[in-house]
Amino acid sequence: MKHITALTLAALMGTTAAPVLAQEKGDMLIGLGLGWIEPDDGSNTLVGKVDADGALSPTITFEYFIADRVGIELLASWPFEHDLNLAGSDIGETKHLPPTLSLQYYFTNASQFTPFVGAGINYTYFFDEKTRNLGGASLDLDDSWGLALHAGVDYAISERGALRADVRYIDIETDATVGGTDIGSVDISPWVFNVAYVIKF
Repeated sequence: MKHITALTLAALMGTTAAPVLAQEKGDMLIGLGLGWIEPDDGSNTLVGKVDADGALSPTITFEYFIADRVGIELLASWPFEHDLNLAGSDIGETKHLPPTLSLQYYFTNASQFTPFVGAGINYTYFFDEKTRNLGGASLDLDDSWGLALHAGVDYAISERGALRADVRYIDIETDATVGGTDIGSVDISPWVFNVAYVIKF
């Protein structure tokens, strides 16, 4: 009787075990989330200090595991839109897309929490620049290449799904031109805070 009871208890424990989101070679992850981008304090240019306000936008990630616990991830998003300030005064706005490719490592364990770290490269495409309070002068921001760092944690809610919280630091520095005159580089280099639902295929 004791032997049967022990087996029954073991079976019950097995059925109630917490889900674990394992990462194996050949797996794919898709994440749907919401990201907040918080730019750097800005840069001094020929016309004064230029900085950008924070922005919120939907994000999507796709990741393919080239080995157990090692994945290659591509981050994409709906365009982020920023107000631009010169010496504290509103001078216009811009939109940008920040696709980022990262190599990531997952610290797989037996718990529901799986932390990970990554590093990669970012390309930022600026577009739809508009000016205000500059007498009609045009604004142009060059596209940017830079390094990106990434860290986060997945909380498994099933064998295929997890909730994710992560943060990135992206090196974004763009050359700015106002009215056809180069005014210098603007260091945006933001922290990007993201929450998402990820599912494994």
